[in-house]
Amino acid sequence: MNAIETRKLTKSYGKSRGIVDVDMSVFDGEIYGFIGPNGAGKSTTIRTLLGLIHPTSGSATIFGKDITRFGPEVRRQVGYLPSEVFYYDDMRAIDLLRYSVSFYAGDAKAAETRIHELAEVFDLDLRKKIDDLSYGNKKKVGIIQGLAHQPRLIVLDEPTGGLDPLIQQRFFHLLREENAKGATILFSSHILSEVQRLCHRVAIIKEGTIVEVEEIKALLEKQTKRFTLELASVPDAARFAVDGVTDLTVGDHTVRFLYRGRINDITGLLAAQDLVDLQVGEPDLEEIFLHYYATRQSQ
Repeated sequence: MNAIETRKLTKSYGKSRGIVDVDMSVFDGEIYGFIGPNGAGKSTTIRTLLGLIHPTSGSATIFGKDITRFGPEVRRQVGYLPSEVFYYDDMRAIDLLRYSVSFYAGDAKAAETRIHELAEVFDLDLRKKIDDLSYGNKKKVGIIQGLAHQPRLIVLDEPTGGLDPLIQQRFFHLLREENAKGATILFSSHILSEVQRLCHRVAIIKEGTIVEVEEIKALLEKQTKRFTLELASVPDAARFAVDGVTDLTVGDHTVRFLYRGRINDITGLLAAQDLVDLQVGEPDLEEIFLHYYATRQSQ
């Protein structure tokens, strides 16, 4: 049984697009990445799965139970961190978290212990009022809220915003621990490097449609690099029209392109150039999506 299963899940906002025919299978016990640019449909998919908005058509189950018919039962097994967190400002963090865990069946004393353990991990002062916390500390409260009842499914929507690098490291370590204990994690982000570090598989969504599902290992093997060359002389564009090169832009003394293929093949081409400077970097997500769309259209 899969932790999440959707079939042609669609959400429309009148004439506006939400998500269209989303098919998703998240295995029980995996860390599943869900990536796309802002506005691609990540949050709409998640909110539909959790019953926060109703689907226009299609179906979805969590641990085999329909999200509409068994909504309350399903949500008791889920920990959720939205991309933006909003709280009662006058409440102290500890009071809000105690209130939150009271909605779930379980040992209240164990939940209290768990809250304090997580607060120590994230260096959060639970005595402070929500209104007095920075954006990053409010995000920590949201993380603790999502994990304190030890859910079977953890759903994280852009979770690292506002977290400093040290806290991010602790957060990823904690997620790996929760996964090792059996929790399934749906990790939504527009930052490819985060997904690469953490996830087993990744779904790529653009304009409300999933365009590809890949194992992280396969995604890395197919990974495209962005090259920027500065040359001492005017470049010959024809010399760069080789297999694996796309999105080629040639200027007076510059060449920019994306390359996907054996690195030895491209270094031979580079060695023949009169280079002044060379930069090699990761493509942004938009460039990756354009690659996947081009691949689909050529099939």
